[in-house]
Amino acid sequence: MEYELQHCARSCTATGREFAPGEEYYSVLVAEGEELKRYDYAVESWPGPPEAAVGWWKARIPRRDAARKHWAPNDVMLDFWDRLADQTDKQDMRYVLTLLLIRRRVFQLEDQRRDPNGEEVLVILCPRRDATYEVTAVLPEQQRIDQIQEELAALLQ
Repeated sequence: MEYELQHCARSCTATGREFAPGEEYYSVLVAEGEELKRYDYAVESWPGPPEAAVGWWKARIPRRDAARKHWAPNDVMLDFWDRLADQTDKQDMRYVLTLLLIRRRVFQLEDQRRDPNGEEVLVILCPRRDATYEVTAVLPEQQRIDQIQEELAALLQ
């Protein structure tokens, strides 16, 4: 399934107040009939995720003077992704990079399933290579998340 999601409205759903540059806010996706609706809330107005929430997250409005991050070309990211395949201690990073490549539309999520050990496996298609891959979902430990972000940013920006 593909969904077109709205960008941040840059104003609070509850109060109508515009968000300031650098301000944190919450976003939530809510299933309303056949559609997914996005609602954005100022931190002080966030009521918590509603029961019908599909997902929610905390984000920040970019500052006007903030330098825009430029990621490495897709081919560089794919080469790095290939190198991570044999590094058993970095499978959580490979999983995160897989999600980034799906978001960038380099990969397409074809299927999700469970392997015989009960672990979630993503079946992804890379149209650029005309190849299909299976990637085990290795969720990073909380203390490793920042480390992965810093390492990917240093290598791929």
